[in-house]
Amino acid sequence: MARFTLPRDIYHGAGSLETLKTLKGKKAIVVVGGGSMKRFGFLDKTIAYLKEAGMEVSLFEGVEPDPSVETVMKGAEVMRKFNPDWIVSIGGGSPIDAAKAMWAFYEYPDITFEALTIPFNFPTLRTKAKFCAIPSTSGSATEVTAFSVITDYAKGVKYPLADFNITPDVAIVDPELALTMPPKLTAHTGMDAITHAIEAYVSTLHCDYTDPLALHAIKMVSEYIVASYKGDAEARAKMHNAQCLAGMAFSNALLGIVHSMAHKTGAAYSGGHIVHGAANAMYLPKVIRFNAKEKTAADRYAEIARFISLPAKDAEEGVSSLIAHIKSLNKALDIPGGIKDYEGGIINEKEFLDKLPRVAKLAVGDACTGSNPRKITPAEMEKLLKACYYDTEVD
Repeated sequence: MARFTLPRDIYHGAGSLETLKTLKGKKAIVVVGGGSMKRFGFLDKTIAYLKEAGMEVSLFEGVEPDPSVETVMKGAEVMRKFNPDWIVSIGGGSPIDAAKAMWAFYEYPDITFEALTIPFNFPTLRTKAKFCAIPSTSGSATEVTAFSVITDYAKGVKYPLADFNITPDVAIVDPELALTMPPKLTAHTGMDAITHAIEAYVSTLHCDYTDPLALHAIKMVSEYIVASYKGDAEARAKMHNAQCLAGMAFSNALLGIVHSMAHKTGAAYSGGHIVHGAANAMYLPKVIRFNAKEKTAADRYAEIARFISLPAKDAEEGVSSLIAHIKSLNKALDIPGGIKDYEGGIINEKEFLDKLPRVAKLAVGDACTGSNPRKITPAEMEKLLKACYYDTEVD
């Protein structure tokens, strides 16, 4: 038996933010990140719509990129004092992910973060509040997923939290919010979206319900990401939909080791963070080559290539075509081929190599590894990560 779970309602299209006026409740807390939603007027609109719905509104601001355990705990404490029956989060993946975790600690103050890091181990939510997610970026698709990524900075580790309980009740996918993204963020989030879709399509848990969503998302991203990066408004709207479709696919089919590696390298180095979408973009070609040693995976990659009209007379050509396609997108989006060249070389080579055994072990143990189509050992993961650092071929 398998399960396919989505938000009860997904509102989409320009102006769909206004749907907030229809929510039924007494109190809503709005969780938001930095200042962009405020600067562009969307935060004020959100609060006004909720008040028009008859709700008292509180605000939790300042969720950082790659939200921390500490921020989650602070937000949950604010929620316990305010006692909302709606949690509304607006912005990029970070504030929405943080709000999902806050939700659990709001309803269950005594639960531990360690307990939540165990996949599908959340307690039953909605005992106090429902959840509405409004994305402003076109990548994470956290508005429709059963996932949240929270960083323990003391350990230097990102933890993907996974449970269908944290799939939002309502998602509002309004492309007007996505128009605010700067080009680099557009590139990174867009490559995150195509990685979601490709990993979902080759996942060991893919099914007839997830495959069409994944394929169509891959086709849309391939067609629109470069124009979106260059600021085309229609392409931005298409990408906002594409990332949501990819999210529906991977939330139910799960992911693979591209994400395992991105989670465990993202906050591991003193030189700076490796932005999640950029990490996915750099690692994806290497992982496709690694996974394609497994025949079933190779065949699935070739199916993707054929679907987006790439040369694929056989599996080998399809795999090579898909890898070349991803690399061409990265080049067009100014994303480097390897970690060594990321942001001018902020990840020190010696530190990378010193930490390699631990990072590789953590990546193998990541929640996303279990659904990868090819099994991987810590030694193989070390080789794969080195290939991603130096931008070299991998076995």
